[in-house]
Amino acid sequence: MSAVATSLGDSVVMLRRNLKHTLRNPTTVFNAILFPIVIMLIFVKVFGGAFDVGSSYIDYVTPGLLVMAVGYGLSATAVSVNSDMTTGVINRLKVMDVSRGSVLTGHVVVTALRCLFACAAIIGVAFALGFRPSAGALDWLGVVGLVSLLGFAAAWLTVALGLAAKSVETAGIATVPLIMLPFLSSAFVPAESMGFGLRQFAEYQPFTPIIETLRDLLFGTPSTGTAIVAIAWCVGLAVVGYVWSVSTFNKRA
Repeated sequence: MSAVATSLGDSVVMLRRNLKHTLRNPTTVFNAILFPIVIMLIFVKVFGGAFDVGSSYIDYVTPGLLVMAVGYGLSATAVSVNSDMTTGVINRLKVMDVSRGSVLTGHVVVTALRCLFACAAIIGVAFALGFRPSAGALDWLGVVGLVSLLGFAAAWLTVALGLAAKSVETAGIATVPLIMLPFLSSAFVPAESMGFGLRQFAEYQPFTPIIETLRDLLFGTPSTGTAIVAIAWCVGLAVVGYVWSVSTFNKRA
């Protein structure tokens, strides 16, 4: 069997392992899928009437909630990666001659899939709450592609954070900035409505162009300039996460 086939086979095994761990952990499922829905209900039903965004609030807020749905499932990945590293699981896999790359790939793929499921749940609940996008087929394809790219980038960055953390507790806390950043973006209110300083931060942080691109796609008005910035941020985060992950893994494993 070739080295490529062996690596792919090991990756499938690790993917199955991590997927089973996710399904058997109710807290992970709640944080990744159900909690973003709770946040949606709170903002739309409790706070939505207080915000003047120039359109239906559910239409405005759904793109930001898609990005939030990506973030809320990341702590489980960081904790799982760190647990594998600090409890000797990696050492046992090395003795079994498992491909080193498959260990990281399994976590990344499961995290990306979990993000997609969470975003699908958000879209479903949004429609139930009155969300009515005007996106065409190509626009929806762009939404799925951008969310997938964001999930992939976030997964690699989270794996890196989990590998770099000294303990499971630290790993869980390390993803908090990724969860908080959407609150400081145009997810819930337009950036121009914010005060000086916060407005500039919101405009130039990574998640705002991603949210704006999703918003444009969902309403059939994609902007090439914003989309390029959003894709560049996703690719940049993915590259940083990948290089950091591989470097840390090679040093510690």
